[in-house]
Amino acid sequence: MTILKFILSNKAYLEDLITRSTYHSNAIEGSTLTYAETYAILYNDNSFKIQGKEPREIYEAINHKSALELVFKNLENDNLIDDRFIKELNQIINRNINEAKGYRTVQVFIRGSEHIPPEPEKIPNLMNYFIYNYNHNEQNVFVKIARCHIEFEKIHPFEDGNGRTGRLLLNYELIKNNLPPVVIEKEDRVKYFEFLRNNDSTGFAEWLKELSNREQERIEKFE
Repeated sequence: MTILKFILSNKAYLEDLITRSTYHSNAIEGSTLTYAETYAILYNDNSFKIQGKEPREIYEAINHKSALELVFKNLENDNLIDDRFIKELNQIINRNINEAKGYRTVQVFIRGSEHIPPEPEKIPNLMNYFIYNYNHNEQNVFVKIARCHIEFEKIHPFEDGNGRTGRLLLNYELIKNNLPPVVIEKEDRVKYFEFLRNNDSTGFAEWLKELSNREQERIEKFE
């Protein structure tokens, strides 16, 4: 059985993966929802009351689940990464938060980073080049996704949701290659950002492989 079929056929693991991915990816970006609150929002657990949270954080949880479901749908159809898919992922992530569609048309800056993303008029060509290289890169999958993720975050093609979009693309490629997905936990936020800041694709690739192996151990418990 492939990793994708296992994920979609094992309800307990599917809920576990979606909840962990959503909780940690949003927490990396500053969400204050707890793990329990995230699960309650995603799976309508009415026994758990959520109070004092911003609507944006609730939308972020719902949207991330929907974006991850789009990843699974495209994997089932064996689709390549393309311009349409990347834009749709980001649009879902920003639904009811920032309704801007497509690549950004304004200059953006990354908080806490010395890197200044390219001017908006350069984004279409940069993303065409990124997508072409992504689909014609025959390197080891962990090396490939590490380098592509760093490059994607440097381009920062969208006004918001670049980190969440990029991390979903990481898992798209892993599952496509029948490898366990990765969950970058909020506790590893600093380590993760250091890989990006230092353009350390080698160290990042080794760490992603370690996370994927760790996820395989988790999968075996659900089997």
